[in-house]
Amino acid sequence: MVLDTIRVRRLDYLAAGQACDSALDVHAATARGIQVSHTPGAVDNATSTVGAYLAISAMRQFHKGEKLIRAGKWKAGFAPARDPEEKVLGIIGMGGIGSAMARRLIAFDMKVIYYNRKEISPKPDFPCTYISNQEDLLRQADIVSLNLPLNEKTKGSFGKKQFDQMKDGSVLVNTARGAVVDEEALIEALESGKLYSAGLDVFPDEPNVNPKLLAMDNITLLPHLGTETQDSQKKMELQVLDNIISALSGKGLLNQVPEQRK
Repeated sequence: MVLDTIRVRRLDYLAAGQACDSALDVHAATARGIQVSHTPGAVDNATSTVGAYLAISAMRQFHKGEKLIRAGKWKAGFAPARDPEEKVLGIIGMGGIGSAMARRLIAFDMKVIYYNRKEISPKPDFPCTYISNQEDLLRQADIVSLNLPLNEKTKGSFGKKQFDQMKDGSVLVNTARGAVVDEEALIEALESGKLYSAGLDVFPDEPNVNPKLLAMDNITLLPHLGTETQDSQKKMELQVLDNIISALSGKGLLNQVPEQRK
């Protein structure tokens, strides 16, 4: 959101209906004395459900089966896929969405490990193991799920080096932001067989999708459906209203963006 497009005489608060602030020019807002809020937590369930689906579909190759049956071919040429049971799920960014995704996939008897800048305290209410080094997580995980915010540090941060560190035949799931991943490195990892599969709900240049990805049959693709539910959007709307009411009543924003809480 470019603040120059907002033609108002005075703006004190900007209550955004989105879970992260990567689309907001928080720096410009701060420079103008504008306090900004977002809606964290409102989309945890919806987005984590998409992440869990992508992980399972990537392992079981459900997208291939649907393509075959729609073409009237039943399961001709469908090679046996993989079960999620006893596989290791590595979550990079164990926030609200990552935690909700972990809870869902534990139901499939997956082991959960995670990497954050620091260990979660208090410990999560589900079985998981903190890995203090991202490379160690990548070498252990059968499925790597990216649940990172997009910022200057994370943009393009998952590239060839990280794919090389992953286990041969592993899976990548991304429900965070497309620009976190070096797309050409991802394509190379899929084409070479380094990755068994991938599940993507986000892309660097939405709504455009790289034709190479569209042509691959070992990848599940969704058009950024993470928050596309009536329930999650209602939660976001209610959080926006709560922020506005709190701010105008002199109590300040309830969910001010992290950059302004430093």
